[in-house]
Amino acid sequence: MCKKILGITATIAIAFPLLAACGSSSSGPGSSSSESRSSTATQKAGKIGVILPDTKSSARWTTADQPLLETAFKAAGVQYQIQNAQGDVTQMQTIADQMITSGVTVLMMTNLDSGSGKAIQEKARAQGVATIDYDRLTLGGSAQYYVSFDNVAVGKLQGQGLVDCLKAQGVDKPIVAELNGSPTDNNATLFKQGYDSVLKPLYDNGTLVKGPDQAVPEWDNQQAGTIFEQMLTQQPKIAGVLAANDGLGNAAIAILAKNHLNGKVPVTGQDATVQGLQHIVAGDQCMTVYKAVKKEAEAAASLAIDLASGRKPSVPGSLQDPLGKRDVPSVLLTPVTITKSNIKDVIADGYVSRAQVCIESLTTQCTAAGL
Repeated sequence: MCKKILGITATIAIAFPLLAACGSSSSGPGSSSSESRSSTATQKAGKIGVILPDTKSSARWTTADQPLLETAFKAAGVQYQIQNAQGDVTQMQTIADQMITSGVTVLMMTNLDSGSGKAIQEKARAQGVATIDYDRLTLGGSAQYYVSFDNVAVGKLQGQGLVDCLKAQGVDKPIVAELNGSPTDNNATLFKQGYDSVLKPLYDNGTLVKGPDQAVPEWDNQQAGTIFEQMLTQQPKIAGVLAANDGLGNAAIAILAKNHLNGKVPVTGQDATVQGLQHIVAGDQCMTVYKAVKKEAEAAASLAIDLASGRKPSVPGSLQDPLGKRDVPSVLLTPVTITKSNIKDVIADGYVSRAQVCIESLTTQCTAAGL
């Protein structure tokens, strides 16, 4: 379970020692808060507050991030609270206010949009609370640190993945639809920057044909299905779908299946969710991008624990905030392309289990894939 997946950078290995073993403890979906038992370490350190964004944009927030963060905080013996804003900006602001009032000394958050995130960080700074941007950078914000993946690189992997899948299909001048993430999420902007850097030259030289291109508000999968159905109605010859994550990919696959096109039109994804991996095994999705959330959570937890203990941690790099015009000290991890040929690496890394992916209806396909 503790095998490290091939291709994942070891950058944080020096700066951030592993805080916990591979086991994790999970609380249920939705809002939750927990505090470790009092200990000498707890009394010396401050309290950490974490606000995660929602439970609908990706399954990872409840199945991976929350339990991994909990494991790290418990291992360090620090007090902590983890809550989920459920996609509600007002709720996130209320949670932040409550955490600050309760005495957290470090606030880690995954913003819903940069405007509301900036307001929360300004309030935290006024109260002497340190802040960490987790997974999404708050543009114009004041976070002391940012922990995420190289999100332009994520997009490049998606773009190249779709190109490779289309080549395998052998379609001449295929029409490509782009189903982008939320326009309020800076990560979605970076993903698109990445995949468009791969696709645009091919649009320009006529190798590919640019089709419908639309963002999905708040990464809402239901809206994504409606949007893609409209795309397919307007352009029935769509031959490839650049979907920005597995949830959007699933929405597109459902519409393709409704039109008996699933498996015939390559679809991309991201997050290596169980559902996305199942679609890859079934042949309905051509690739996803695996981001080792365990490494991300451990790096962020290590920063939070240091800050809560009064230490000033150092990080390996920085990322420019174009709106705030400042370089934010950052930990940026390396993503990995996952296709049917290397799904076993995600399982070996302990992110998902074979039993989760290889459900009864996929037994034959899993055997053929070597799972």
